[in-house]
Amino acid sequence: MKVTFPHMGNACITINALLKGLNLEVITPPPISKKTFELGVKYSPEFACLPLKLNVGNFIEALEKGADTIVMAGGWGPCRFGYYAQVERDILKDLGYEFEIVILEAPDHQVSELVQQLKSLGNNISLWKAINTIHFAWMKLQAVETLEKELEFCLPRVIDKSLLQKIYQTALQDTDAACSRKKIQQILHQAVLEMREIPQSRQQIIKIGLVGEIYTILEPSSNYHLIDYMGYLGVEVTRAIYLSDWINDHLLGGWIKKSHNRHIIRSSQPYINYFVGGHGQQTIGYTVDFARRHYHGVIQIAPLTCMPEIVAHSILPRVSEAENIPVMTMYFDEHAGEAGIQTRLEAFVDMLRRKNRRQDNSKEA
Repeated sequence: MKVTFPHMGNACITINALLKGLNLEVITPPPISKKTFELGVKYSPEFACLPLKLNVGNFIEALEKGADTIVMAGGWGPCRFGYYAQVERDILKDLGYEFEIVILEAPDHQVSELVQQLKSLGNNISLWKAINTIHFAWMKLQAVETLEKELEFCLPRVIDKSLLQKIYQTALQDTDAACSRKKIQQILHQAVLEMREIPQSRQQIIKIGLVGEIYTILEPSSNYHLIDYMGYLGVEVTRAIYLSDWINDHLLGGWIKKSHNRHIIRSSQPYINYFVGGHGQQTIGYTVDFARRHYHGVIQIAPLTCMPEIVAHSILPRVSEAENIPVMTMYFDEHAGEAGIQTRLEAFVDMLRRKNRRQDNSKEA
């Protein structure tokens, strides 16, 4: 069995550790590129959202490298994600590819169900081995997200941004290759130390909350590396969603770490008080939360035609006015242009800087 999976940000580091720990041969798809976009767009329905198209591109490239089994998450609710695996399977079968697809359905907060699903996927492994593998993969995920958050904090502040990026990328590669918990801790400690030692400028930092659909937030190629670009503009970006939060809240029922989901859902009221699929309700809740934590602005991002985020988008103007926080929405598909995206981001940041200066001047007066 040669197993592959779709890319979503740095999730491949965790998924590699998980699948290899289950004694499976892993075929990691090539990094998402222009070719990946072209393959996905060519063979997917025109009005399918961008994540599905990128998944199809990932799978075609991995199958061409010899993969014979696809591992894909399942889903439920109004979001179309629950149909991804079936649609992608039919597309690839029509193209003539021979493969098996394994769909890991959400276990309804029962950790034992998740362990059993992974154990059944593994190649003749014990229950104890499956539990240890999950724990090791979780540790890698925690290390990766610590690096991501450190990058998001340091990038707008440091003078030598290319050095920061180099340290970050090297640490990710080393974490992917690490074979022990001790090694992961050493890599993380050293990388964070080096990142914090880079000299910092004294420019004013604008803080922006990033809300929206999970794939578009976590996969840089789908948002045209928005977080990095904002860092170069002197903006500290805080994501509403990290992969560990999603796993903890939706797969493990808050079992591993403290969940903030209840607080976010409460924050979304009275603007929206029901589940609309995906992360639509959380988009509203996090926007309110960012406003009350005195962030300068919020950016909502999502794939074009994403229904839950369209619902949230219709409510955000009222939230923006009531909570006194500027909000900008950006939708992405294969027709989005990098220059136009960067222009909109620059204009939004300039507006926030002017607003912040006016507030500072009024306080001094």
